Amino acid sequence: MPTVYLPHGGGPWPWVHVPFGTAGELAALKAYLVGLGKTLPKPKALLVISAHWEEAVPTLMTAARPPMLYDYYGFPPESYLLEWPAPGAPDLAVRVRALLTAAKFSTASDAERGYDHGTFVPLKLAYPDADVPVLQLSLVRGLDPDTHLALGRALAPLRDEGVLIVGSGMSYHNLRAFHPSAAPAAAAFDTWLREVMARPPAARDAQLSAWTKAPSARAVHPREEHLIPLMVVAGAAGADPAHLAFDGTVNQLRLSAFHFAA
Repeated sequence: MPTVYLPHGGGPWPWVHVPFGTAGELAALKAYLVGLGKTLPKPKALLVISAHWEEAVPTLMTAARPPMLYDYYGFPPESYLLEWPAPGAPDLAVRVRALLTAAKFSTASDAERGYDHGTFVPLKLAYPDADVPVLQLSLVRGLDPDTHLALGRALAPLRDEGVLIVGSGMSYHNLRAFHPSAAPAAAAFDTWLREVMARPPAARDAQLSAWTKAPSARAVHPREEHLIPLMVVAGAAGADPAHLAFDGTVNQLRLSAFHFAA
C-alpha cells in the first residue's frame, strides 16, 4: 500500500458553510479527497494519524464501534449531527502495539475516544460507505520530528498487510494568519516542502527533521501538529519516493498533499 499525507480542510467542511476559501478552491480540495477512495488500492484497514490527537505515548483507539468526536466549536447545529459509522480495528491495534513495542516505544490504548474531524472529514469523503475498518493513532506530545519518523518506520510492515497509513493535517496551518496576505509565506514554505519531497529518502528525512529551518517555517506552522503527521507517513514510506498528489490553495494559501509509493 502507499502512504498518504493529506489536508483535511477546516472544521466540519464541506457539510456546512465555512468562512474561508473560494468555491473553486474548496471544490478542488473536495474532489481530491473524494478521489482517494476511487484511485488508491482498496485497503483492508486504515491507520490514521490525525493532527488533532496528542498523547504522552503513541495511543491507539480500540473501540469496535468508535463514536464521533466533534472537536470543533462555533459551527451550525447540523455540524454536530454528522455521522461516519466506520468500524474500528481492535485486532489491528494489537498488531500496531506489537510493532511499536518491538521498536522500543511505550504505547497505550483508549477504548472511549471517537473519530476526530481530522479523521472523519477526509475519510467520509473518500470512503462514504464507511465500510473499511479504521484505527486512529495519536501523535506524541512534544511533536519531535525524529520520534515521528521513527514511529513511521516501525509501522512500515503494515503496508504489506493491506493497511493504508494516512497522515491527516495541513501543509499550511496558521489560523491567525489564514488570509491572502500570508500567501508569500505559504508559497515559500510549500516550495521548500516540495523540493524536500523530491529528494532521496535519507535526504528527505534529514530535511524533515530540520523543518524549522525552512523558509517561513514558523509563519506557516506556529505549532507543528498539522505537519507532524507527514513525518509518520514519510517514515513508513521507507525508500519509496513521494509524489505530489494535490496542488491547490485555500484563501490563496498554498496546500499540498503527498503520496508515497514505488
